[in-house]
Amino acid sequence: MASRLAFSRFLLQNVNKQHFKTLQTRNTLARSYAAVAGSTEHTLEVKRRIEDKRERALLGGGQKRIAKQHQKGKLTARERIQLLLDPQSFVEYDMFMEHDCTDFNMQKEKYPGDSVVTGRGKINGRLVFVFSQDFTVFGGSLSGAHAKKICKVMDQAMLVGAPVIGLNDSGGARIQEGVESLAGYADIFQRNVNASGVIPQISLIMGPCAGGAVYSPALTDFTFMVKDTSYLFITGPDVVKSVTNEDVTQEELGGAKTHTTISGVAHNAFANDVDALLNLRDFVNFLPLSNKEPSPTRHCTDSPNRLVPGLNSVVPLETTSAYDIKDVINGVVDEDDFFEIMPNYAKNIVVGFGRMNGKTVGIVGNQPKVAAGCLDINASVKGARFVRFCDAFNIPIITFVDVPGFLPGTNQEYGGIIRHGAKLLFAYAEATVPKITVITRKAYGGAYDVMSSKHLRGDINYAWPTAEVAVMGAKGAVSIIFRGGQNQAEQELEYIDKFANPFPATNRGFVDDIIEPESTRKRLCEDLDILAKKDRKNPWKKHANMPL
Repeated sequence: MASRLAFSRFLLQNVNKQHFKTLQTRNTLARSYAAVAGSTEHTLEVKRRIEDKRERALLGGGQKRIAKQHQKGKLTARERIQLLLDPQSFVEYDMFMEHDCTDFNMQKEKYPGDSVVTGRGKINGRLVFVFSQDFTVFGGSLSGAHAKKICKVMDQAMLVGAPVIGLNDSGGARIQEGVESLAGYADIFQRNVNASGVIPQISLIMGPCAGGAVYSPALTDFTFMVKDTSYLFITGPDVVKSVTNEDVTQEELGGAKTHTTISGVAHNAFANDVDALLNLRDFVNFLPLSNKEPSPTRHCTDSPNRLVPGLNSVVPLETTSAYDIKDVINGVVDEDDFFEIMPNYAKNIVVGFGRMNGKTVGIVGNQPKVAAGCLDINASVKGARFVRFCDAFNIPIITFVDVPGFLPGTNQEYGGIIRHGAKLLFAYAEATVPKITVITRKAYGGAYDVMSSKHLRGDINYAWPTAEVAVMGAKGAVSIIFRGGQNQAEQELEYIDKFANPFPATNRGFVDDIIEPESTRKRLCEDLDILAKKDRKNPWKKHANMPL
């Protein structure tokens, strides 16, 4: 009996303990379920807020302002990015960043992402970083947050070695933020300078760009504009009127025509946003991702051994007759595909990108159709900047020479043709990439030296049978040598026979070979293959002091 009572007590105690544990478990579970329910509700609320903010960010300044942008014939910041980049490749940064300005009641007007859309994506499968200023938000004005977003993508681009493309559409510094917006510009400028020669930097001006905003595009490698909707100027027409009493329109002061034909600030202009963005996609295909990458290569169906019979007759028999150097360029490059840079500025020199056997090359050529191909101030600066870009990014340079000399005159001398002409000389002499030169006709005087001559470390220098390598033209030379003499016509013929031909240069090894024009493409392709492994370095220096 006693043992039964003990056993009963044991059972009762254990049952009570188990019951207590069960109650504890139930209470714990109940509390857990409540906590989970609360947590789930909180998570859903956070997700709703995220989605709400995302939708607001995607709308920028709102539907009304987007409609106004479209009425002006302009795309929105996000539409531009979508058109520029490969489908579904855009990865956005800092969509939720907002300004922190509280002056002038700015805290009451905030937009997720502020006034710029930033991120990374791909163009034909190749990585690029991009920022697109949003005019629907505070007129695209630059705030501290705006600047930080741009600086972040520039830092990322430098870190991984990829181009930066800026789509500019901004009213300038955000006045409400005062010096902070100016500091933001300076932060961007510093990164532009640090990135120069390291990664390609491209600016596409798609709206107004005034004041401090113009210097970042000016620091980049290439600046393109959109006709009728984009403007670049330090001060607007109103300020010009008040200071100088000049009446000038936005278009006259800083429009695409002004900067692509007169000032040389912009490298080309396109008809509209869509045309500009599609051309930009094509342009990027020519460029390497960084200075550590070789020039890009694409599959080529145009035979490197193709002869170009049309080149045999492109140079006129009369030495003073003009012809179009672009006929020569288009004849030798792959598939007649030449992307000209600054086609409407300093037309007496032609620069741009093409491909030879699928590989990108930079091409420079004197243009006999304009000013007989003479070098002047603008042509020298245009050519020098292009040559330096090619050298910085491992792009071989092909030079077609038909130059009677530097343009004479007081305007040129007073404008500093000596200093500016030296820039082109400096650029060619400094360049260590493969350099191939073809003298098609005239190569006179100092201009012969400047145009990638053998003396400036030209790797391979050719002459066509029509080439004339001399100090100057026959008529001028004879008038100096035989001043006041008789039979100048005969003396001119004698001078031409002795000097106005390729033999004096070839006899001295300054020209490697005289080639038939039709074989030019074949020879260039062969030489570029050989020079692909070229390894030349300049003496160590902090940097050179070129004649700026």
